[in-house]
Amino acid sequence: MMNKLLATAAVATVMGSAAYAECADPIKVGVLHSLSGTMAISETTLKDTIEMLVDTQNAAGGVLGCELEAVVVDPASDWPLFAEKARELLSVHEVDVIFGNWTSVSRKSVLPVIEELNGMLFYPVQYEGEESSKNVFYTGAAPNQQAIPATDYFLEELGVEKFALLGTDYVYPRTTNKILEQYLKDQGIAEEDIFVNYTPFGHSDWSKIVADVVALGEDGKKVGVISTINGDANIGFYKELAALGVSADDIPVVAFSVGEEELSGLDTTNLVGHLAAWNYFQSAEGEANEAFIAAWKERMGEERVTNDPMEAHYIGFNMWVNAVTDAGTTDVDAVRTAMYGQTFPNLTGGTAEMLVNHHLSKPVLIGEIQDDGQFDIISQTTEVPGDAWTDFLPESAVLKSDWKDLGCGMYNTETESCVQLKSNY
Repeated sequence: MMNKLLATAAVATVMGSAAYAECADPIKVGVLHSLSGTMAISETTLKDTIEMLVDTQNAAGGVLGCELEAVVVDPASDWPLFAEKARELLSVHEVDVIFGNWTSVSRKSVLPVIEELNGMLFYPVQYEGEESSKNVFYTGAAPNQQAIPATDYFLEELGVEKFALLGTDYVYPRTTNKILEQYLKDQGIAEEDIFVNYTPFGHSDWSKIVADVVALGEDGKKVGVISTINGDANIGFYKELAALGVSADDIPVVAFSVGEEELSGLDTTNLVGHLAAWNYFQSAEGEANEAFIAAWKERMGEERVTNDPMEAHYIGFNMWVNAVTDAGTTDVDAVRTAMYGQTFPNLTGGTAEMLVNHHLSKPVLIGEIQDDGQFDIISQTTEVPGDAWTDFLPESAVLKSDWKDLGCGMYNTETESCVQLKSNY
């Protein structure tokens, strides 16, 4: 599909130019990703992705006969600035949709603005769940599509008996680890065999923490690390593992925020065998993925890699285009209604579907790091529906999200009433 669109770009652009002239204004696509600061290592690629998708769609004739325009801002890894930039996109630039954010703390900063101004945000990164906004479509993984399956792999396939939950100190790691702690206890892991540690963004001195993790195994029990470390702090963490000679056979690490882009800046020699859990890897086989990779490398250069949040933007963007086409308008309320049940081929051979809880159905993949910075896919499921509310915390197990029929993101199935979340945003 991507190659076909690129191949017909020149013709389509000429044919579409007359239609574009009929539009008073272009359809504006807001891009809210950090291009500087600690999260630029991950987010800059997502800005590049949306710009590529916009250009590709324009080459195919735009949307509703109108040209798309990417409006890019830089919130600079500054969480309050995300809210200001979101307001700028909606109020000043009057964008029709926003694709953005990486960290949950940045998303929660943006939420009240998006809801106040009735914007539409597509959020492309794995997150902690425990949230449902009518103004957000969560195209990354919920915990049941990443964290829980990865933990099961440690328990069932690797025989891990003691767990080190290492995360960056903000809402995503803390909430994810709260879920995982309860899940591990439910699986029979003793509380004293679960070590939890948080570090600030950009943390660089990992010597004591890694030494503490190594010490967990002094009793002979198998230790595994579940990593929710974000951004450039990962560089120091993996370097310290290598410095201590800790291999994946000794203490396996499964990461939820380390993909091909993050590994492209590391010497992966000593990382071979460690794991990551995502819903996509560049190494996935299939024509759709081959076409996507080829288009990306043609645009950005052979050295550039693809990764999971890029696929989430690819799916979300194309679903939005189709929903706008179906609705015949970019009006947020109309597009939201048209989003329910939208399907689009993912890049791993299946089909993503947008659910009424604003989450996607996605396959769960576990990949093993190779010495070239790519992943060998060692486990893959069929599509798993994303849960807004986890089944593993009692207060959340009774909740469900259904924006289509119930018009509620926090419906209590016991009281049969809609809870109004006065957000901790």
